[in-house]
Amino acid sequence: MSTEIKVPVLPESVSDATIATWHKKPGDAVKRDENLVDLETDKVVLEVPSPVDGVLKEIKFEEGATVTSQQLIAIVEAGAAAAAPAPAAKAEAAPAPAAAAAAPAKTEAAKPAAAPSANDQLPPGARFAANTQGVDASQVEGTGRKGAVTKEDIVNYAKAGGVGSAAGARPEERVPMTRMRARIAERLMQSKNSIAMLTSFNEVNLGKVMAMRKELGETFEKANGVKLGFMSFFAKAAANALQRHPIVNASVDGNDVIYHGYADISIAVSTDKGLVTPVLRNVERLGFADIEKAIGDYAKKARDGKLALEDLQGGTFTITNGGTFGSLMSTPIVNPPQSAILGMHAIKERAIVENGQVVAAPMMYIALSYDHRIIDGKDAVLFLVDIKNQLENPHRMLLGM
Repeated sequence: MSTEIKVPVLPESVSDATIATWHKKPGDAVKRDENLVDLETDKVVLEVPSPVDGVLKEIKFEEGATVTSQQLIAIVEAGAAAAAPAPAAKAEAAPAPAAAAAAPAKTEAAKPAAAPSANDQLPPGARFAANTQGVDASQVEGTGRKGAVTKEDIVNYAKAGGVGSAAGARPEERVPMTRMRARIAERLMQSKNSIAMLTSFNEVNLGKVMAMRKELGETFEKANGVKLGFMSFFAKAAANALQRHPIVNASVDGNDVIYHGYADISIAVSTDKGLVTPVLRNVERLGFADIEKAIGDYAKKARDGKLALEDLQGGTFTITNGGTFGSLMSTPIVNPPQSAILGMHAIKERAIVENGQVVAAPMMYIALSYDHRIIDGKDAVLFLVDIKNQLENPHRMLLGM
């Protein structure tokens, strides 16, 4: 019985998908719920599992093809078994002793002489370099007289890791953008062209946060099964500040401003395919352990390519942490239709003045990029100061102050 494999129903915001990778080829045995193909959309990679045990009979579209919702992409023959390789023919009876003795000589005589390799045609110095470096001279573009491959060509080719052709080579490779990368580019240009974006900065002394993590981190982990990180402090501080400064949590829709009475915070997560922003819902109601667990789950899903579309949809505010990669200061780009994004950065010990004394403190620059059409500079600065006050006095945050 044949079973049709179709593209899953795509959300309204996703019109089509690209076939990224077939994990099976026609004739391969498949098991129920085994992933057959990865479909890449603008936001996530979708897996399409086999609904039955059987054999992949036919593939309708090759990798790179664009498909739409509910389109037929493959056929699985349910209950069939993969074709087994034909059994090897039985070995012939052993020949008589005399014939057996003569056979090797006959085989040697019939064996053709090996064709000379490209390395054999090289001058001695180049041939030695090619053999010791494990380079196939036929893959190297020569720069010597009449295009001859020289020792220098071999050495430079090996140094380049086999990329390029020879000395002075400047290799290039044209690779089409993935669907996700193209969508990211589109969204960034949309933000640049449609938002009057401005960035304000402040700095935070994280000494008390670090002391709290040091004092209570081990107990917190034992009690909740998750480490106490910095992101939960920033997410909770942002959620509290958004409640007190609702314009930063608002969005523009035509000539209207939509105020959101909840803090759905998008957390920027870097993956091999690009930046994704899974959403923590109702952060104003979550405890630190809930936030850390949710962030950990999203990070694992992102690394494994398991994020679902609903994980990425919505969000009223975004937090991004360039400090993970060593960034000291940046101007993050607002993610429409949101109106603001908070940028975290690297923590550096710097000299500051406290109570008239110069001391070393773990300092971080924070940045708020915002849509100046609805958020005034005063609102942005007060929002940053609110976050600064909470992080420098974390007990206030725990008390909702």
